[in-house]
Amino acid sequence: MGQAIKSVFGKYVTFSGRAARPEYWWWVLFLILGNIVFSIVDSITGWRFGSSNWVVNGQEIPVASSGVGATTLIFDLLVLLPTIAVTFRRLHDVGRSGWWWLLNVLCCIGSIILFIFTLQPSMPGGNPYGPEPEH
Repeated sequence: MGQAIKSVFGKYVTFSGRAARPEYWWWVLFLILGNIVFSIVDSITGWRFGSSNWVVNGQEIPVASSGVGATTLIFDLLVLLPTIAVTFRRLHDVGRSGWWWLLNVLCCIGSIILFIFTLQPSMPGGNPYGPEPEH
């Protein structure tokens, strides 16, 4: 896992080349764990952006679940570009253009299609996007 994370951060905005399945899925696991950890930090500290209170009969009632967790948002912004880049490289690895990533804008159906693409095995040997990555 550490090697995959180091590789993705080392290619922070590298959209060319290929990324093997393990590199991509270790990165996804890192994102999930990071979001869990930072969500817990946000819950404990109460750090939120966009928090507001409800007003009922002239009294303000704090709403703990409103707003976006501050540390989670910062984490997500820091990993946004490397996540897009590794997804491009993963799509290249299965022989597809990285622009298939734009399927994410099609709500559920696009995300499901993209998920299936990222599950596919690597194309053996070289392809137009580069040589086969080490697994």
